[in-house]
Amino acid sequence: MGNCSRSAGRPEKFTHISLWNWRNFQRVDVDLQDRVFLVGPNASGKSNFLDAFRFLHDIVSVGGGFQGAVKQRGGVSSLRALSARRYPDIGVMVRLGNVECGDLWEYELMFGQDEHNQPVIAKERVARCGDEVIARPSEQDEEDPERLTQTYLEQVNVNKEFREVADFLKNIRYLHLVPQLVREPDRSFGHKNDPYGGDFLEQVMSRSEEERDSMLDRIERTLNVVVPQLREIKVEFDSKGKPHLCGRYKHWRPQGAWQTEQQLSDGTLRLIGLLWALLDGGGPLLLEEPELSLHPAIIRYIPQMFSRVQLTSERQVLVSTHSSELLQDEGIGLDEVLLLRPSEEGTTVTPAGDIEEIDDLLKGGLSLADVVVPKTCPGDTAELARFGE
Repeated sequence: MGNCSRSAGRPEKFTHISLWNWRNFQRVDVDLQDRVFLVGPNASGKSNFLDAFRFLHDIVSVGGGFQGAVKQRGGVSSLRALSARRYPDIGVMVRLGNVECGDLWEYELMFGQDEHNQPVIAKERVARCGDEVIARPSEQDEEDPERLTQTYLEQVNVNKEFREVADFLKNIRYLHLVPQLVREPDRSFGHKNDPYGGDFLEQVMSRSEEERDSMLDRIERTLNVVVPQLREIKVEFDSKGKPHLCGRYKHWRPQGAWQTEQQLSDGTLRLIGLLWALLDGGGPLLLEEPELSLHPAIIRYIPQMFSRVQLTSERQVLVSTHSSELLQDEGIGLDEVLLLRPSEEGTTVTPAGDIEEIDDLLKGGLSLADVVVPKTCPGDTAELARFGE
């Protein structure tokens, strides 16, 4: 843990994560920057890496909890890495910090299951500035094992000393907007804050008029540049009380032509969702492949968009990507790129800067995309051309 004082303020970002036997990963131990780019082949565990943060969020969210978070993911057996052998418990440890103190808080959770396949806590630990705040199992836990079915993190009657950790985790947001769900929200009926966009328009309309208009104005200025002919966007209710996203395009008619989300392209909807998510809230933002459906010329500026937002909000952004265009940005540092490489012993996660070969190739004049993306290519992809023989 880094040096810090008790008056160092509240956590603003994740500075480190360790995983044990979590899904694809037998062991992970990496530092995290303000921007994190996860790069790896299909099925290497990029989504599962991000899901470790979502798991912590689900524990503290309204209606969530440890039991629900594990059940939602198929139970302990589904979460445990196939490569796990000697130590069957699953573990997540994160460090939280801010500008003043890089390692302000540390939260660790290890868990397994009992003979009835019920998730049980093997270890829960919280430390602030290196000083332990709680350590479980406690004597009370030993006397009443049922207590180990709940974390202290989710219980407001016992987490007072470290409630700012729970509050920080509540503010994590995950987004992987699916345009079809925006157009057909009935598919996600009953889902609140749906990360796939089922209630995206309802989320927009839930903001105050002043906030909503301010955010839409900023989004509109960006869309004017990258979406040909688009001049105006707004969200409004129809006569049945259903929200609609409306875009006005330059047209031969004097007032232009309006389209709703039903006519807007997938790329336009995904870009609007991305821009809204960047402006909406201050907690860590988890993004899955933000480049989908977007033109390469737009994708190249996504990292700079993150940096611009962080100038005012200091919001941490963690991104999974397959895009060489996104990694063309010369401002991306080697410590911001985490390279995922699968093996029989589970996927390893390595900062690009820790791989000497990558540094040498960059010094030789290659771009980060030229060096990193080929390392994520699966096997002999040329064999795909033989499909159907």
